[in-house]
Amino acid sequence: MLETTNLKNISKKFAIARNFSSFKENEAMRAITYSMDLLLPGLYIWLFGFSFRLGGNIPDDIPYKYPGKIHSNTGIALVLPGYRIFTTYQGSYDPKQTSNTGASSF
Repeated sequence: MLETTNLKNISKKFAIARNFSSFKENEAMRAITYSMDLLLPGLYIWLFGFSFRLGGNIPDDIPYKYPGKIHSNTGIALVLPGYRIFTTYQGSYDPKQTSNTGASSF
């Protein structure tokens, strides 16, 4: 018997997410942020409420919830094996995004 395919089954299989609720959007973006931060190989695209993740992984929230955040509405990243990353995103993953990122001088 043939199984009907719908968008939910496809999005689970290929990690495609078009989210209208902020919770699901945050979870999809957390997965992209986590994967980019750990340099896990994959292709990552985010455009306002749409995100696409091919590769990478979902955040491991044990022993604490991964706090990273992408501070951009649009972007694309390609992470290759060997810790090579090509991305349009040049910001920080720090959720506080402080302006002083350098070491303090004496």
